[in-house]
Amino acid sequence: MSGYDSYKNPLIERYSSKEMSFIFSAQNKFSTWRKFWVALAKAEKELGLQITDEQIAELESNIENINFDDAKKFEKETRHDVMSHVKAYGLLCPNAKGIIHLGATSAYVGDNTDVVVMKQAIELVMVKFANLMKNLSDFALKYKEMPTLGYTHFQPAQLTTVGKRACLWLQDLIMDFDELEYRLESLKLRGVKGTTGTQASFLSLFEGDHEKVKKLDELVCKNMGIEKKFTITGQTYSRKQDCQVLSTLSSIAQSMHKMTNDLRLLQNLKEVEEPFEKSQIGSSAMAYKRNPMRSERISSLCKYVMSQSLNPALIFSTQWFERTLDDSANRRLSIPESFLAIDAILEIGINVTNGLVVYENMIRKHVNEELPFMATENILMEAVKRGGDRQELHEKIRIYSMEVGERVKNQGLDNNLIDKIIDDTSFKMSKEEILEIIDPKKFTGRAPQQVDQFVEEEIKPILEKHKDELGIDVDLKV
Repeated sequence: MSGYDSYKNPLIERYSSKEMSFIFSAQNKFSTWRKFWVALAKAEKELGLQITDEQIAELESNIENINFDDAKKFEKETRHDVMSHVKAYGLLCPNAKGIIHLGATSAYVGDNTDVVVMKQAIELVMVKFANLMKNLSDFALKYKEMPTLGYTHFQPAQLTTVGKRACLWLQDLIMDFDELEYRLESLKLRGVKGTTGTQASFLSLFEGDHEKVKKLDELVCKNMGIEKKFTITGQTYSRKQDCQVLSTLSSIAQSMHKMTNDLRLLQNLKEVEEPFEKSQIGSSAMAYKRNPMRSERISSLCKYVMSQSLNPALIFSTQWFERTLDDSANRRLSIPESFLAIDAILEIGINVTNGLVVYENMIRKHVNEELPFMATENILMEAVKRGGDRQELHEKIRIYSMEVGERVKNQGLDNNLIDKIIDDTSFKMSKEEILEIIDPKKFTGRAPQQVDQFVEEEIKPILEKHKDELGIDVDLKV
């Protein structure tokens, strides 16, 4: 069979990075299994079991040298993935094969490795996350003072600024980033707990010495770099932990979906556009089209991640007593693919936010179409200060507004409300004075100052913490 004769996972083939793909690779998984077997042997030796330095050295020298063909052959015979790798490891380590997996159950390597792999994946996600936030914060600062039409219900509302709107996206992402950081810090290994979590096998190995069994648990977890562990487990760690992690990934997807939906709307308005390469084709039929395909791809992958968060909830809620095996096949799919998709989402997001195109004249045009209506109250107040009759002037503005509304909506002409007011001497202001009143920057409130404060107080501390990881280059496959 050629490479085109079988299904290829698009998350790996088209979307996610090599780094994230490796984290969920067989090589990383099974070498981590072996690291846990080495950590167990070292801790058992330290606590008095008859294990030699030579046996440990033999195990350590073969951590990365995984004989996949042997393991595959054994699994076909045994129908047991862990025992197949115990046997395969034993072929490479004949002197140590008798102490591999000593006292442990399958979940010792399976569950603990899953946590280590999730930790590695979260750390990579955080790197991508920080780079995305750097791009957005730079964009926000650059355009913090540029007035733009705000929308509520996708109807014209009061003005905001282009930079302030970007901070709305950042605010959501910071909440996700904080949650992700908390999940990273809260990850717990299953530890060394035995078949149903009672540690009975290890208590037997250490002849009833409870302190040594407790110490064994601590030593292994410390050796593997995650000192937090569950005190209580069944045969597996609580699948609630998977729910919490994938729920956080879903939350990131929700925020990215919202942001890219906004970008798609802005591109339709011709105000802000994602990067479009010279040779890029928007449509096979309509040569003029510039589709927001990257934002659309993000939105598409976000939907997938959000839907995947249901899987661990179903798994956790239907586990029986100390464990059932109906979690295994599901977790092999839902956990890796959620991380692969989030990695792709953030990579594409970095690419998009690194090259956003802002069409200032189009933004100004939309502002000018709506601002005259918004500015009438300010004009009215200033005219009254100069001795005008409020009721009379209010009625004039009402009539002019109705005339202009008919002109704009029914005739498709421009908004000439300000011209009508300028030409009406009863307002007692010159053209220059009226134009000064309706300067768009006077209608954006504290938006520029809010951007400065937000970036300084909430974004910069995160970027400073990850300063050595900023500036990654994203090369999209498609």
